[in-house]
Amino acid sequence: MFWADYGYLLSKNKFGENSLITEFYTKNHGKVSGIIYGATSKKIRNYIQLGNKFYINYNSKSENKLGYFKIEIEKILKPKFFDDKKRLSCIVSSMNLIKLLTVENQLNLNIYNLIEEFYIFLEDKNWINKLVFWELELLKLIGYDLSLKSIVNEEIIDNKKLYFVSNSSEKKYIPSFLVERNNDVVDFNQILSGLKLVNDYLYKSILKPNNIPPLKSRIEFFNIIKE
Repeated sequence: MFWADYGYLLSKNKFGENSLITEFYTKNHGKVSGIIYGATSKKIRNYIQLGNKFYINYNSKSENKLGYFKIEIEKILKPKFFDDKKRLSCIVSSMNLIKLLTVENQLNLNIYNLIEEFYIFLEDKNWINKLVFWELELLKLIGYDLSLKSIVNEEIIDNKKLYFVSNSSEKKYIPSFLVERNNDVVDFNQILSGLKLVNDYLYKSILKPNNIPPLKSRIEFFNIIKE
């Protein structure tokens, strides 16, 4: 089996002396695993970075066997942010999230396009705010739609409209920018609350039921943006 495609590098792990087992999220084939032989050579090792975009040639003897990649760099994306540890950490966290939540060899063009959109808003000054909506869209695309508008209640306190969800033991306030879909919010505490809400939903609805521990890269990202 042979095909050529474009894809973003999601993960890499050492294999033997000079090769890597890698995962890419591709435009026409979804998430695909394969070996890159000679990946530690000076010619290519510097640009095999998580999040970079590649032109990929894939070859495998059968669908049940791990194939191998020959790659050409298409866009060097991650190094653009080497001097910005918040955005750099965000790239690693987001690629790990896509790796975790997507299924091998299952095409989803919307997820591929979502990665393309990720690098567009990452250069925006309100990128952390937009990241929250990006993560909600990713969860929706894999079948976990957190439709806040349909589950929140409203109340007015000090002439401000507040949103909350409640049960018999807890009342939890929801950042208004999430419910109102406000992409221009600049209050960092609200944004942080929004990210925490998505994180709690991710853990309770997906990770914990499947006995998956919290993502280390995501914890590191949260710690860095709070600095």
